[in-house]
Amino acid sequence: MSLNKEVKRVTTNTLHKMKLNGEKISMLTAYDFSFARIFDDAGIDILLVGDSASNVMAGHETTLPITLDQMIYHAASVVRGARRSLIVVDLPFGSYQGNSKEALHSTIRIMKETGAHSVKLEGGEEVLESVKRIISSGVPVMGHLGLTPQSIYKFGTYAVRAKEESEAEKLKRDARLLEEAGCFAIVLEKIPAILAKEVSESLSIPCIGIGAGKHCDGQVLVMHDMLGINTEFKPRFLRQYLNLHEIITHAVQNYITDVKSRDFPNDLEQY
Repeated sequence: MSLNKEVKRVTTNTLHKMKLNGEKISMLTAYDFSFARIFDDAGIDILLVGDSASNVMAGHETTLPITLDQMIYHAASVVRGARRSLIVVDLPFGSYQGNSKEALHSTIRIMKETGAHSVKLEGGEEVLESVKRIISSGVPVMGHLGLTPQSIYKFGTYAVRAKEESEAEKLKRDARLLEEAGCFAIVLEKIPAILAKEVSESLSIPCIGIGAGKHCDGQVLVMHDMLGINTEFKPRFLRQYLNLHEIITHAVQNYITDVKSRDFPNDLEQY
């Protein structure tokens, strides 16, 4: 008899029940097999294969350069590492804007070539046609409102969004439109906590916050920020749970010292 306990996969229905029951949703980014396995075993609810890979994996200044092929590579790696978590994949810049047929084609490639469970795209009313077309094909969609990094050149800044009444009203309207279109959840990024509370309480679908306060139905962070791998990024909303940069630096320095002093490998570490 197998001793392996059966793992129950998190689904969009699971998330809906969590919101109804007042249970907060945990979400982290992941970009490779090894970290996906660790996060999944730790019990994370959602793994986001974010286009933030453009920044933290490839070293680009923005999320814009990453391609659909590159997103598929990262997503397939994450899928192989996770047994429990719901896996969401960002549609990268240029793969869905302004053309719902291209959005569906990009989504189908992601679903067929990675084995992921859903996609995420940025924007509200302006991407509604793409959202509806993807959902009508049977693929779950997560929305993303507030600070939308793919539009950074339009904003010109990574500052908090929707502080002005007109932008706040548009965000609330966009959130309702995304819910009505069939999105299973929405990420709210870097908006005032009071606005995020209002949006979260007004929708029946979960709202996942990043820099959007404590009243969202869940929270998401970029793994490199949360684990302290990336030391340059220190916004107010980030809680760093580890300083991996320091830990890894010390480990590598110790390794270098042991190699150069001929301490590694020793007699027990050779054949």
